[in-house]
Amino acid sequence: MINLAIEGKHSNTAQVAGDQFQQYLTFLVGKDNFGINILDVKEIIEINNITRIPKTPDYIRGVINLRGNVVPVIDLSARLDRQRSEITKLSCIVLVEVDVHGEGQVIGALVDQVNEILDIAEANIQPAPDFGTDMRTDFIQAMGRVDDNFIILLAINRILSIDELSQLQRVATNQANLALSDDTSNFKKLDNSDEH
Repeated sequence: MINLAIEGKHSNTAQVAGDQFQQYLTFLVGKDNFGINILDVKEIIEINNITRIPKTPDYIRGVINLRGNVVPVIDLSARLDRQRSEITKLSCIVLVEVDVHGEGQVIGALVDQVNEILDIAEANIQPAPDFGTDMRTDFIQAMGRVDDNFIILLAINRILSIDELSQLQRVATNQANLALSDDTSNFKKLDNSDEH
């Protein structure tokens, strides 16, 4: 498991005493830098076995077993209308919790590389552009200016619509029920074999 123990770095741009900062986990998807609010991140894990689920959209990479819980994994690159991510030794899964009909659902986001946690001054967070991007603008929460560069700050709750989140929840529930029924049938087979 990857342990993320990185102290927040302050951006040097226009820091003034009394500035309010927000922390963002930054990562690469392809060659682009993205960030999500650190409060949305539950943990970061290495990639183990991802079980592909038939008849799901391309951006749903599959599900993983996380301490006995079924967690859907989204290929963030594919979800942002780019190519599917190639899994490398730097790839990892960022676990986030999103709201689905008033309940928290843990979802894994496959990213190409986690970079660092940055403290970005609120004065350096600017509204998302209405144009000039190759992804849906409703996926962009804001743009974070760090020195002379911009980081696209993602609206993690908007990357998946409520309908898509419900579909993911059904997939996770179905997989959990399937695993439970497999365990029960294996137990019955063992129990029946004892009788003979």
